[in-house]
Amino acid sequence: ALLVGESIAIYGDFDADGICGTALLTQGLSSLGGRTTPYIPHRLNEGYGLNLTSLESLRQQGVTLVITVDCGIGNIHEVEHAQRKGLDIIITDHHSISHMLPSALAIINPKRESSAYPFPQLAGVGVAFKLLQALFQTLGKKEQLDELLDIVALGTVADVVPLVGENRYLVKRGLEALSKTQRLGLQEMASIAGLQLSNLDTEHISWILAPRLNAPGRLDYALTSYRLLVTDSPEEARQLAQELEERNTERQRLTEEFLAKAKEQLSISGIDSPLLVVGGEDYPPGIAGLIAGRLAEEFYRPVIVLRQGRDISGGSARSIPEFDIIAALRECQDILLRFGGHPMAAGFALPTENLNQFQQHLLRIAADQLSGVDLHPFLTIEADIPLSAINGEVFKLVERFAPFGSGNPLPVFLSRGVKVVDCHPVGNGSRHLRLKLRQGEIMWRGIGFDLGNLLAEVTPEIDIVYNLAVDQWGGEEMLELNILDFAPAP
Repeated sequence: ALLVGESIAIYGDFDADGICGTALLTQGLSSLGGRTTPYIPHRLNEGYGLNLTSLESLRQQGVTLVITVDCGIGNIHEVEHAQRKGLDIIITDHHSISHMLPSALAIINPKRESSAYPFPQLAGVGVAFKLLQALFQTLGKKEQLDELLDIVALGTVADVVPLVGENRYLVKRGLEALSKTQRLGLQEMASIAGLQLSNLDTEHISWILAPRLNAPGRLDYALTSYRLLVTDSPEEARQLAQELEERNTERQRLTEEFLAKAKEQLSISGIDSPLLVVGGEDYPPGIAGLIAGRLAEEFYRPVIVLRQGRDISGGSARSIPEFDIIAALRECQDILLRFGGHPMAAGFALPTENLNQFQQHLLRIAADQLSGVDLHPFLTIEADIPLSAINGEVFKLVERFAPFGSGNPLPVFLSRGVKVVDCHPVGNGSRHLRLKLRQGEIMWRGIGFDLGNLLAEVTPEIDIVYNLAVDQWGGEEMLELNILDFAPAP
């Protein structure tokens, strides 16, 4: 297709992973002389994955090859129809595979049973990068690939894939590329958010950059985020970065509003069930996954957030390590229209008339698999050590294991019998705890994020579970303890 000048559409998902992968392939193939068109479906009007109307529209525009990014592995009917109409389809995806593969020209997914690739946990942007890497090598070109690692890191961290093996390498190199990125949109977005790209880590991506990239796709149309990644106009970069900031603020407001509504539903139905189901007709589909994730984290149960329609209903699911949600959906596939995702996160659609049957089936599966499981969150502690053993050298050693994230968490320590010199709530609504701690002659500052509601449980001497963090205050950097949990010392 490249060699003969075919028109190629890059068809990406509307989340940060898909957006980054779409920008990656569009720019990468264009640098090889390809005629590329980016296409990201509208979440509300078109839904996830390939759809027939969009494919037909691309065909009428002269597109002869469609390459998917972070989607397509479940679109068996759509791929078959498109190829009958003369469209070639190449799928690049990383989602779990159901019982069948589409009849595409090629399917690149490291989760294929036949795959010989040694690392199956790449994000969607990582799979797209592998395709581009292979093309560059085949054509004897290597320039520019390193420059694209900035968005490989962004999409990989945003999709919460395990930061081990090749993912850890791609993110480590990608953070270096981000520190000197020439993407004007990323520079503007970081500036508005108060970030310095030269001092970026995975936490900044997870909590600041990725939510802003995701916001347009959650509420409306993700093409805004794509344009931000590829624009070379300073004026457009400023405008798009501001637009993402505003959309993210709106996303936060809606999330809190419907999270409160979901908790109200649970206060009536109860949280004794091994699987929690909430939702209604008015739940925005773009934030259903966020609400499910927040509830799963708080109540430590798999959660389904439904958006009920007259004929068709959809939903998002988030789970816990003890329950494979995509396997559970697979057991319900005879009453679903479509589904896809990962063991910890998934989406689905089904006829509304099947909702009751679907919920009952899922509840039976969860009750069976989670019987006898202690449904409480836990922390894995690396070492039980005194505060006197913690210093700057230990922090430097810990930092060598970075970048941290899913599958490669920041090391957690336990120190017993720590005296509380001072403790007071801080932050908006007194959400956090600021502590001054002493053990022997050693004094430490500590911060307990979202532990403000536990102020009454702080005793004069406590056992603390924490990791190490750097607090930047008044232009100075100071090592402090990030308190994750505590209990009165025996």
